[in-house]
Amino acid sequence: MGHRRIKRALLLSACAALLATSVGGAEAALVKVGSLVLRADGRFVPSALPHNRYAPIDFRGQANLTDTKGATPTALEEMRLDFDRNGKFETQGLGVCPVRRIANSTVAGARRRCAKAIVGTGHVGAIYDLFGLAAELRVRGTLFNGPRVNGNPTVVGHTFTTLPTTRAYTVVIPIRRLRGAFKYRATVDVPTLAGGGVLTHIDGRIGRRYKQGGRKRSYVRARCRSGVLRTHGHFLFADGTIIDGSLEKACTQKPLP
Repeated sequence: MGHRRIKRALLLSACAALLATSVGGAEAALVKVGSLVLRADGRFVPSALPHNRYAPIDFRGQANLTDTKGATPTALEEMRLDFDRNGKFETQGLGVCPVRRIANSTVAGARRRCAKAIVGTGHVGAIYDLFGLAAELRVRGTLFNGPRVNGNPTVVGHTFTTLPTTRAYTVVIPIRRLRGAFKYRATVDVPTLAGGGVLTHIDGRIGRRYKQGGRKRSYVRARCRSGVLRTHGHFLFADGTIIDGSLEKACTQKPLP
């Protein structure tokens, strides 16, 4: 980024968690850098998990970008999300969806063509300049299990809109294994939106139960060893702003049967 001024803000940790402790509600994490505001919240269910064994979970969350001055927020260019060592992705026996199969599809068409590979659904929102007026649009989105790249799993994100132009968007999200406190890193390169659009909203539910060889499997699983599951986020914006830090979500250890 060279000459660009870089601003950094640490996300709040346990006292302002991204994810709620209870299933019924969520405390939102809020970070403000200049006039740019990032709000995020979510939860995973169930929150009671085994100590030594991975159990199926679903994650539900959302994030919103706003500008306190009423202007269009600075464009987000890249998101990196690191996931706790006590979480696990499982893709064995799950359907695979290559980008070429859904590159020009509507949301319904993509979900039909790659139904066996769906691992998440939600919405994507953006602000566009339509005829000189700022308009915020929200469309449905889907996450599919994608082909492996260099031995690592990927997720294919897809959405479709008719404004400001008719267009399908796809993005390949590699998931790389890490060493240390975090086990996986998902990197999202935010595509350039038509009409000067700026991403402002993401929400979704991630998780899938399926069978392979008569065995029950889950796309996302987790265990509770320390009472918390941690996520690290790194958000890079077009003007050099970086929002970076770790978040914690409390879990409880499920009693042995």
